[in-house]
Formats: sequence, structure tokens, C-alpha cells
Amino acid sequence: MSKVLIIEDDRALVEVLAYNLRQAGYDVEAAYDGMDGLTQTRLKSPDIVVLDLMLPVMDGIEVCRRLRSDPHTSETLVLMLTAKTEEADQLVGFSVGADDYVTKPYSTRLLLERIRALERRRRSGAVSDADIVSLSGVTVDRRRHQASVAGRVLNLTRSEFRLLETLVRQPGRAFNRTELINAALGEDTIVLERTIDVHIRAIRRKLGEAADVVETVRGVGYRFRDPNSPAQESTEEDPW
Repeated sequence: MSKVLIIEDDRALVEVLAYNLRQAGYDVEAAYDGMDGLTQTRLKSPDIVVLDLMLPVMDGIEVCRRLRSDPHTSETLVLMLTAKTEEADQLVGFSVGADDYVTKPYSTRLLLERIRALERRRRSGAVSDADIVSLSGVTVDRRRHQASVAGRVLNLTRSEFRLLETLVRQPGRAFNRTELINAALGEDTIVLERTIDVHIRAIRRKLGEAADVVETVRGVGYRFRDPNSPAQESTEEDPW
């Protein structure tokens, strides 16, 4: 019997979801804020965490980030829930290690199907499309926390890896520096916007001949070049 931990502050929703999961044969526990959820995950070692994005005490993004950085919980399956539907919010969830993402309102049947799909993937050892992204010769493997270009492994820092993954998952989309700080470094990180420029310079240097896939959008920020779009703006660095 698989163990599911629901981390959600809406107690009525937890009751409904827990009932249906138990009916489906799961052992269910619940936590009602992010800090308690993090503690229970570490103590009870659930197979799957159903994690709400908007939580008191500690939000779901930070909970997921801490779970992935802890060797004891790094492989726990995380299904993220949120009332938000913007693509950027999904990207943030995936960038910190969520295995799947379901937006509210959702049907219990859909949620059960997604949980079962995660379990099947774990049993088969399969890697989902969310785990590996490959574009223009650049490959980012979230599970292995490794990036490569033309088969050459890149020696990236954690922040550089998160930035590159954030960009490559939405080719052609221009991110401003604040969005990149929030998505890749964490919205509670105290850094200057120009810190992003330093990281981008380092990423380009490590990409070598493929450096031009990371484009500068003047007056905005950066994007990963969309190979299906015509040539876009100059990729020269903003002066600073």
C-alpha cells in the first residue's frame, strides 16, 4: 500500500481528497502548513506528496526545494497543486523538482490518474518529458541535475543549472531578471538583478560555441532561442 502525504491548508479539501485516496487503497496522512508538511515528509517517508503551492508558514515552492535538496527525501514523488493556471507558475514548480502539476479546480479521478501514472513511472524507471529537455544541442536532465551541450557535460553551479533549465523549458519566451530570480533562485533570495547577468555570462562561457542559444532581449532580460522561429534580436550582452 502506497503512502500519500497531503500538504494542504484547506481542511475540507483534505477531507474529501483523503477519503477518495483511502477508498482507492492508499494510506493517507495530512499536514496543514508547509513547515509541518516538510517535517512529516522527513519523519514518515511517504511515497507520494500531494503539495499545494499556496501554504501558510512555508509555501509549496520552498517545501519542494527543501525536499529535493535533502538526500532522505530527494526521490519522493511530488505532485503539486495550485489554483494558479499561468504557465510560469508550472515552470517554477518543475524548476524546483515537482514531478507533476495539477491546477485547481480538479476532479478526484484526474488526480488519482496522475498519482497512478507517477507510480507506474517510478516502478518502470521511466523518465518523463518533465525530467529531460533537449533543444538546439543543449540537454537539461533535472533528475541527474546535469546539463550538457553536444554530449559535453557542463560544470554548472546550482544557480546556473536552474537558470538554464528555466530558459530552455520555454524557448522564445523573454524572461525579465526578476522572473529569473523568482523561478531559478527563489523569490526570497536577496540578490541584485545584475546578479542574473553574471550568471548568464558564466553560462554562455560554459556553453562555448553554443553560447548564442541564450539571447539578450534588450530592455527586458533573456530568452532561450526558439529554433522554430526566425532570427530575433541581437544576442550581445547588455552593457553594465
